[in-house]
Amino acid sequence: MKMKKVTLIGLGAMGVFFAPRISEKLGAGFRILADGSRKERLEHRGVTVNEVNYRFPIITPDMEGDPADLVIIAVKGYDLPQAIQDIRNQVGENTLILSVLNGVESEKQVAEVYGADHVLYSYMRISVVMKDGKTSFDPSKGSIHFGDLKNDPDRLSPRVLAVKELFDACGIGYKIDEDMERGLWFKFMCNVGENMTCAMFGVPFGAFQKSADANYFRTAAMWEVIRVANELGIGIGQSDIDRQEHSIGRIPYNNKPSTLQDLEAGKRTEVDMFAGTVVRLGKEVGVETPVCEMFLHGIHLIEDRLFGAV
Repeated sequence: MKMKKVTLIGLGAMGVFFAPRISEKLGAGFRILADGSRKERLEHRGVTVNEVNYRFPIITPDMEGDPADLVIIAVKGYDLPQAIQDIRNQVGENTLILSVLNGVESEKQVAEVYGADHVLYSYMRISVVMKDGKTSFDPSKGSIHFGDLKNDPDRLSPRVLAVKELFDACGIGYKIDEDMERGLWFKFMCNVGENMTCAMFGVPFGAFQKSADANYFRTAAMWEVIRVANELGIGIGQSDIDRQEHSIGRIPYNNKPSTLQDLEAGKRTEVDMFAGTVVRLGKEVGVETPVCEMFLHGIHLIEDRLFGAV
């Protein structure tokens, strides 16, 4: 199986990690799926990544008869249901789907519509800064983790090998985890602890390098994720918090996670996908999640203030 056609839906912080490099390799075989005002904006303004403006080919959801070999879903969590419907004409008999959203449930949602045989698991490890419609990041320091739910490094499945070949050809950094579910929950733990703390209190990543108070909330939220995960049979723990300490110290001090960037830009956040998921799953498995409940309601209150509801 060779990846000759790739469709990307969602040209935000995660989408721009892929777009320039896949476009350079595949040319017209790479396209952005968009319609309405988003399509018009991309056609007129393009997207600026690391100070370079790009204009990618755009197709609309109603286009039929030209399915992709690979569909990459890189929208915000609250846009996932619509994105799942929008890609319907892009999914053929052999199409693979990578949902690179944050969170731990998007693959399940995609598989419920298109079948598990079309879905690979994935998550991103990169710090992206978006400001004034422009995106900047260091491609050499970012990667996508992907694969089947379980992966034997010596016997990767044909579908994982096909995506691996594409990323190798495009110079896209990647890792194939032996246990993707554990990896997803590790990333989720980091996102809940860091994204929510920064958004709630308006501080950058650098706060975790010098503030015991910031780390109090971060670690407490991480442990709520760990307890929920453990009840679900996923083995993450203190060693994973320790591992993240090495990563958090390498992020530029003033970089901000996506939720804080969204609030500062006056946009909706993914708080329901982060803290909201922890609260919901905690109730299902009998784990108390008071810190995540505070984040959930606190960030919703900030949104209400921003949007004039209070």
